[in-house]
Amino acid sequence: MLTGSPDWGRECIGNDITVAWPELAGLAPSAPGFVVDGEIVIEHAGRSSFKALAPRMHQRNPAAIGELAASTPATYMIFDLLQIGNRSLIELPYSQRRALLEQTRLAGPHWQIPHLLPGPGTEALAMSKELGLEGIVCKRRESWYLPGQRSPSWIKVKNVNHQEVVVIGWKAGTGRRAGHIGSLLVAVPDDRGSLEYAGSVGTGFTAPMLTDLAERLAPLQQPAPPIPGLGRAPAGVSWVVPQLVGEVAFTEWTGDGRLRHPSWRGLRLDKDLDEIETPTGRP
Repeated sequence: MLTGSPDWGRECIGNDITVAWPELAGLAPSAPGFVVDGEIVIEHAGRSSFKALAPRMHQRNPAAIGELAASTPATYMIFDLLQIGNRSLIELPYSQRRALLEQTRLAGPHWQIPHLLPGPGTEALAMSKELGLEGIVCKRRESWYLPGQRSPSWIKVKNVNHQEVVVIGWKAGTGRRAGHIGSLLVAVPDDRGSLEYAGSVGTGFTAPMLTDLAERLAPLQQPAPPIPGLGRAPAGVSWVVPQLVGEVAFTEWTGDGRLRHPSWRGLRLDKDLDEIETPTGRP
């Protein structure tokens, strides 16, 4: 959150990030002071890129920040107005807050109010997928703003992709998963049919799934990675012969060819290794 009333924003968040985003500083101060909510984005090839955003998130060195701000400038997408002067707006319905926000005409070299999509959510989601976006945020027009809380009236709906993968290893779990599989290491074929590492999957499992996977993977263990370039196994990782095929749901491919936010859907016992579909859109 950026704010035209710095004390209010710092009290609510407890984390002053102004130094990391110098190109956004022109939003404040203002008279009267205001508080807005939004999201910082960096675009690459016409759409928001998490990879481009990541180097800025924890950087605090002024010289490095200046270089990043010049090469990959950020834009602040403002989607809510929470306070004007001493007047709190959080108990107004979102439709009124949005109308007041648009009256501010906040627009600058690195900040803007994105267009509101009033139509059916299914159409907006379909358009976001066509544009290669992560998804949409659906908001009830009558909803209040709930500071510091996840509101059931604001729901993120993500576009989900699916990919067949081959299991190449597993990592032991901790906590409630101690003594069981914690995550699976998976690979996908490239356009030549060779397997390439695609990351790890640690969510989407049921207890019966984990038991079944452990039984199937136990006889497939081997001491070395089944594909080149992975080095020696770190502590807690067991490599296996690449034989078991499964399917994952995920949001997108990262810049280095990893699955972002993967979730296990289950084994594909109807598929052999040479039947896995080559992924589309993977760098």
